[in-house]
Amino acid sequence: MRDINKIVIHCSATPPDMFVDKDMIDRWHKERGWSGCGYHYVIKRDGQIELGRPIEKIGAHVKGHNKTSVGICYCGGVDEDMQEQDNRTESQKESLLLLLIYLKNIFPKASIHGHRDFSTKFCPSFDATSEYKHITYERNFS
Repeated sequence: MRDINKIVIHCSATPPDMFVDKDMIDRWHKERGWSGCGYHYVIKRDGQIELGRPIEKIGAHVKGHNKTSVGICYCGGVDEDMQEQDNRTESQKESLLLLLIYLKNIFPKASIHGHRDFSTKFCPSFDATSEYKHITYERNFS
C-alpha cells in the first residue's frame, strides 16, 4: 500500500443539472492523455460513491501530491454560469462525510484538504480543510 498522508477533495466543476459520473470523468481524463479517472472516488449527485482509480495506484488529481494522497471528487461545484458554487446535495454531504471517516480510519495520519489548498483553483468550491478538521481517527466502532 502507498504511504498516504493527504485526502484531497475536488469538484467536477460542472453545473448541478449536468449528469456526471465516474465513467464520464474517466473519458475526460483519457482525453487529456491520462490513463483514466484520476480520482479514487467519485460522489454522484444522488450521493452514490463510485470507485475510480484503485486506491493502491497513484492518482492524477493534485500536482506534486499524487504519490501520497487519495483523491475524492463530488459532481458539481459550479453554477449554470460556470461560477464557483458549493452546490453539494445533502446526499453528497452525507456520503462525503462517511467516506472521509472511513478513510481516516485506514489512514489515521492523513490530513484532509481541498484541491484549492494546493493550487490557485477554487476547487472544491468550499473550505474543505476547515469543514472537516473535526474528523479524527476512531479506534473503536462500538
